[in-house]
Amino acid sequence: MVESQIPTRAEVFDVANAVIDGTDAVMLSAETATGRYPAKAVSAMDRICKGAERQRTALAQERRQKVRFNRIDEAIAKAAMYTANHLGVKAIAALTESGATPLWMSRISSGIPIYALTRHVETRRKVTLYRGVYPVSFDVTTTDHAEVNREAIDELMRRGAVRDGDLVIITKGDLAGVLGGTNAMKILQVGEHETREL
Repeated sequence: MVESQIPTRAEVFDVANAVIDGTDAVMLSAETATGRYPAKAVSAMDRICKGAERQRTALAQERRQKVRFNRIDEAIAKAAMYTANHLGVKAIAALTESGATPLWMSRISSGIPIYALTRHVETRRKVTLYRGVYPVSFDVTTTDHAEVNREAIDELMRRGAVRDGDLVIITKGDLAGVLGGTNAMKILQVGEHETREL
């Protein structure tokens, strides 16, 4: 659409297939930088993405039936999203080293915000590109799992992401600092996290 007001069939299919394949972001360059119809290009891409997302949702169930997990952290990520989508969870806190767990989470359609809690600047930069994932600077300084859970929920409360009574899912590994070590999912209710052993 650099010179045309209407996208070509190839342009439509390129964008739609990227969305159906689970791409986190699509980008316009010449169409908006030097093109004659930048607003129409953005509008067309918006319509194509929204249409493809509807198709992606229809294909998701069929794809899930054929999936086998090769890694424990991937299984935890998918289980967390399934649970969140069916339980009314308000936010997900994914304690992560590499960003792999929030990446797998972002592949499942959901309006539930995923907070990637990590001490690594590079990981925080990377997860900003994942759909529905928000980077949070967070350093685990204790081996007490209950305290880590409290600190994670307190961080979400400070950000206004959750309030008393909301359900939160926390994913993390038993051993902090291990890449690919996510092996646990915890469901907590905000407010109760301060008063009982987690």
